[in-house]
Amino acid sequence: MAEQAPEQVTAEKRKRVVSGMRPTGRLHIGHYFGALQNWLKLQKEYECFFFVADWHALTTHYEDTSSVAENTLQVAIDWLSVGLSPEKSTLFVQSSVLEHAELHVLLSMITPLSWLERVPTYKDQIENLKDRDLGTYGFLGYPLLQSADIVIYDADFVPVGEDQVPHVELTREIVRRFNSHFGPEISEELNLAGNRKARLELNSIVHTGKFLDVEVMPSYAWYEWTTQLKKISREIGFENAVEELPEGVRKFYRTTVVEPGHLLTETPRLPGLDGRRMAKSYGNSIWLSDPPDEIRAKVRNMITDPQRQRRTDPGRPEVCPVFAWHKLFSPPNTVAEVDRDCRAAAIGCVDCKKMMAENLVKWIEPIQAKRKEFEANPQKVWGILDAGGKKAQDVARGTMKRVRNAIFKWDEARKT
Repeated sequence: MAEQAPEQVTAEKRKRVVSGMRPTGRLHIGHYFGALQNWLKLQKEYECFFFVADWHALTTHYEDTSSVAENTLQVAIDWLSVGLSPEKSTLFVQSSVLEHAELHVLLSMITPLSWLERVPTYKDQIENLKDRDLGTYGFLGYPLLQSADIVIYDADFVPVGEDQVPHVELTREIVRRFNSHFGPEISEELNLAGNRKARLELNSIVHTGKFLDVEVMPSYAWYEWTTQLKKISREIGFENAVEELPEGVRKFYRTTVVEPGHLLTETPRLPGLDGRRMAKSYGNSIWLSDPPDEIRAKVRNMITDPQRQRRTDPGRPEVCPVFAWHKLFSPPNTVAEVDRDCRAAAIGCVDCKKMMAENLVKWIEPIQAKRKEFEANPQKVWGILDAGGKKAQDVARGTMKRVRNAIFKWDEARKT
């Protein structure tokens, strides 16, 4: 599938985007700028499915599941607090749509083991999480579960950072393999009386059908003809087959599952309080739910330019984590002022931090106000997730009906 820029998306027919997040608990501002800010933009332009990936949490933390449900609630509250809307996006919990698991099982039957072992993040986590027992089928297969998460909703795009592109590429390979094994779908609309000319035009190329020059083909003849057409498509490849089809016939052909593209997410630089990548495990985060005084206290302890040892030393804003935060939370005139005064040693780090902290508190205030509303009514949050799960399941069931028929030919068997 060709990549498509967001500005090309039309209001008439929205492309579909799918993404998920593990239930790690309350979210920090790194989550906002790393994912949620982009999701807010996407929900304005695309049909979005965002889910809490509770099954994925088990792939690395199966030994203790006591916090998964509460963490799921906290993640959902943060989503809603920053502005994700059930009116604009489908928000749900992964395990509420069992079709994810069914598709995962079926895709596992055709996925070579070597494809999973070569995923870069699989190797990285094996190396970085040596204190955990990751020698499980679930951990090895988590990239395939991600593929099922995407494919089950016929996703056109998946928003990812550069390090996640290989996951989307794996999904594309698996989709191609599935469609190659189980062939395309040929719409029964082609057998309507008004499409007799299109059938004859198609048969002039492949010469495989009988009883084509009639208003509607008998069911057995239609079955034999389309079976042969699917076989040809598998032999030469779906894309090659479609290219050879007459223009008026292509609309009747479709793959069983959709090959997704990726949307690269541009994330601003937001280091943690200690200058490293912001992460829960590092204890260097400011949470979207942190009270104002706690935010101020954390900012006071942020590291700054390591070469600026004295108040009179000129600073280097480009290497200072506090300045990186200024650029996100402070007005442009303040950013320019801090940049100038820091280099001239006209402002000290303490005052610089205070200015940034106040602007951060002001920025986060409306998010926290909405959070308090949802915290006071958790059943409303669960209701939103349940309703989203039902909507997501409706789509997933449609996909699985196509997948089952492509593999097992249940509908065709019942017609004979």
